[in-house]
Amino acid sequence: MSEAKELIVKMIKERSCLKQDVYAQVHSTFSTLKEVLAESIEGIQDEFANTDSRVQFYYKDKGEFEAEIKMAGDVLIFHMHTNVFQFDRSHSVWNSSYLRDNELNGYVGVINVYNFLADSFKFQRKHDLGYMIARIFVNHEGHFMVQGKRQLGYLYNDFLNSKVSKEELTRIVESAMIYTLGFD
Repeated sequence: MSEAKELIVKMIKERSCLKQDVYAQVHSTFSTLKEVLAESIEGIQDEFANTDSRVQFYYKDKGEFEAEIKMAGDVLIFHMHTNVFQFDRSHSVWNSSYLRDNELNGYVGVINVYNFLADSFKFQRKHDLGYMIARIFVNHEGHFMVQGKRQLGYLYNDFLNSKVSKEELTRIVESAMIYTLGFD
């Protein structure tokens, strides 16, 4: 086999298998995130019960890669991207020893979080714009960070030390809810 073919095979073995591992980790994270969303909305509904029937809440599982929650006049859509990416070399995460020591740790899957007005869906206003409020990046070892608006952008940016857990996902969801409810 030529040197080029050997390199090609080596790169496929190394990166393609890694990308499958990242995908599996992000898919598992997204499943846990869906549980958190359902539990969060249920908890809010329980606390809000009998307060005002005009204010509605729901959780919808929209398939393998999407989930939706409604809180009052806002809808948050959580969407798992099915591809794996490497952080751009100009990204600050490359300054950490975690990525410098093993560049494969810089491959991540992404869960995007969008905010829409509930009326955009209710009245089928297809041209209304949503607003990306966060991107959750997860690697093959379950390390994560969030890029996002306000508290979402600075509370969850320690990629080296942050590991995905149900508790961490709950904190992210609650921060997304707080941001959304405070954004007019």
